[in-house]
Amino acid sequence: MKKRASRRSEADEALCCCEYINRQGERSHVAACCCDCEDLDEACDRWMKLEPQTQDSLDRLSTVISDRVRVPWPWGGARRLELSIIPPLILLPVLLRLAALHFLLGLAVLTALPVLVLWYYYVTHRKKGRTLFFLSLALFSLAYMYFLFVSEVLPRGDVTTTQLAVVTAGVALTVLAMLHTKREPGAVRRASPVHSTVTYGAPRYNMDPAFQGGGAGGRQEVLVGEEEKAQQKEEESVRKNWCPTCRLARPPRAGHCQICGVCVQRLDHHCVWINSCVGQGNHRSFLLTLLLFLLTSLYGIGLVLRSVCPHQNRLVALFYCPGVYSQYSDALCFTCAWYCSMVTAGLLHLLLVQVVNVSYNVTEREARIAVREKTSVDTTVYSRGFRDNWAEFMTMGDRLNAPLPAPDLV
Repeated sequence: MKKRASRRSEADEALCCCEYINRQGERSHVAACCCDCEDLDEACDRWMKLEPQTQDSLDRLSTVISDRVRVPWPWGGARRLELSIIPPLILLPVLLRLAALHFLLGLAVLTALPVLVLWYYYVTHRKKGRTLFFLSLALFSLAYMYFLFVSEVLPRGDVTTTQLAVVTAGVALTVLAMLHTKREPGAVRRASPVHSTVTYGAPRYNMDPAFQGGGAGGRQEVLVGEEEKAQQKEEESVRKNWCPTCRLARPPRAGHCQICGVCVQRLDHHCVWINSCVGQGNHRSFLLTLLLFLLTSLYGIGLVLRSVCPHQNRLVALFYCPGVYSQYSDALCFTCAWYCSMVTAGLLHLLLVQVVNVSYNVTEREARIAVREKTSVDTTVYSRGFRDNWAEFMTMGDRLNAPLPAPDLV
């Protein structure tokens, strides 16, 4: 009891900018990140003895490192730094500048980079864990490409003030649209529970024998049978849409995201590039983000290629630009143009898939379920025609469902 009380008193005291409360509830300092670390000692001991590392040891070591790597913060003590943010900040500039040294190095780097990203995606997707790696890579790629555009292309004098303003506005609007997309995907909210749906009172007129010509006729039995079938159908629908994790009945087309841990209305998919789900509340802004990024990227790639290879057609210059590796600045700009082209091609494919799905009123989740069950995607369930489907898509964010009452499953 005294030990718990002392820990509570330490936690209640004001923390300096370099202090924090660790996962054991004890007061610690960022300078002591390598002190009293049994998990790190065990891992180093296994490495020195050439013994294989166990998965449990690596998981405990990863937990300790993520808890101890902190950034000094003047308000409330040191803040934890998500480790998955760091690799893109280091690897992207290093790899792009390495690729600009020689044509073969550029070919190797630009081939290995998407392979590494896809490998990390499948590793994290299999574990159903959240990571900021892809969001960090997306934002830093956008910022780093704009930095190189201003520092390497703009001083050449081939870009006018208007063109610079267009690129700047495109980058700013893309970031704002991405931030708006991350706000609210449309999570299903639970309302106060409803304990009973039984109504006590006089029978309705179409069920009252007095209005049926007297007597308990067959008409009443038929209506009662229809109501029982409707009630059974409703209960079956509730059980089918019941989420055991969130403990609520989901509306039609809603789904549970195992990564975010919530049910989302009209769930489309979980996007790792924004580290959030795409659902009824943010699907429109998600498509707007893709469209703004594609337009800005294509416009910027055209300006860079015109500056680096002024005597070549822009499409031809991307594949054939003689003498581009003679100067390092030209090679760096050419390499970044290729990197942006690869990212643009991937996002263009994603945008086309989204446009087709919206045109048929089908979500990506429904398409994946059909593929997993080895059935064809039924586009006639919710589709009301091309025009009406897009009209529903453009207005669905304004009519998010109200909180659903908890159903009576008894």
